[in-house]
Amino acid sequence: MLDEVIRNDLISKAYEARKNSYAPYSDYQVGAALLCEDGSIYTGCNVENASYGATNCAERTAVFKAVSEGKRRFRAIAIAGGSGDNMGMAYPCGVCRQVLREFSEPSEMIIVVAGKDFEYREFSLEELLPESFGPDFKDI
Repeated sequence: MLDEVIRNDLISKAYEARKNSYAPYSDYQVGAALLCEDGSIYTGCNVENASYGATNCAERTAVFKAVSEGKRRFRAIAIAGGSGDNMGMAYPCGVCRQVLREFSEPSEMIIVVAGKDFEYREFSLEELLPESFGPDFKDI
């Protein structure tokens, strides 16, 4: 479980990041705020593309920003999404779950899925991606 102050800060930052979403095709705007092991926070939003396959989720945007700045270990991520003012619980897709797995310990990585008015659900990555395959399998 995350400390309430940290969780609320991540949710606030995910709400803010959502405002930068580029979602002209789905009209589903998502923001994410990623907490690194050193306490730094990186945000991201979803960026759609007409070819769909070139679309990038908010979670991966935040991860890629952090990795590009030298961060390699993550503790938590908050995700907020929905269409317009209709906020719902935006769970990470399978690809995002796998990318998060690359840089975190599944039992320790916290996923906060936020709705409107700071409504949230909290999970470990292990709960959302059981029996996962990760970098620790490279020597098998």
